[in-house]
Amino acid sequence: MKDFRSGIVSSEPGFATRAPRRTIQRALSGLILLALLAAGACGRDKTDADLATEALAAGLRAHAENRLAEAEAAYRQVLIYAPQNKYAYYNLGLIDQTQGEWASAESSYRTAISLDPNFVPPMFNLAILRTTAGDPTEAIDLYRRVIELDFTYAAAHLNLGFLLIENGHRKEGNQELQTAVELDPSLASRIEPTPSPTITPEPAPPENSTPSP
Repeated sequence: MKDFRSGIVSSEPGFATRAPRRTIQRALSGLILLALLAAGACGRDKTDADLATEALAAGLRAHAENRLAEAEAAYRQVLIYAPQNKYAYYNLGLIDQTQGEWASAESSYRTAISLDPNFVPPMFNLAILRTTAGDPTEAIDLYRRVIELDFTYAAAHLNLGFLLIENGHRKEGNQELQTAVELDPSLASRIEPTPSPTITPEPAPPENSTPSP
């Protein structure tokens, strides 16, 4: 593969995913589970877990409609009822990143990762922030960890490839770019003629119906 160079990888406003169809299905599934849980809670006293689930669902709806202040308030309410909820921290980080509040975003992402060391989305976004902050070493380590957890994450291969090339590891970087395109042929347009880094994913719905207590 031909050698390529790129500028600093940066996030962009708005929502984007590495696999839009899968993400939409995952989001819909998450909201359906939340709705079912809320329905089941009717007729009995609501627990903190119930209230956290409702607040998270409200936050996801507001976030999807770009009502960020409302979404942020809902995510913070989640943390009142479920202080260890990694999704609330991740989504708060995403809001801050979208608004250019990088220090706050980084703090939220690091908290989410501390709660779940295998939680891929905040690792990917934190790698973008560390690149922007001029710390390619940690960014490269984060992308490698993302790929270790999910080898099919084409965007991680893409960004890692750009970083490796910029930091003198041209052969390995080009291999990562090739892997990215093999996983997602549409990414070829981000490499030629002008390298273009990927952007951040959308808010994460819960993997199960009950947030962490």
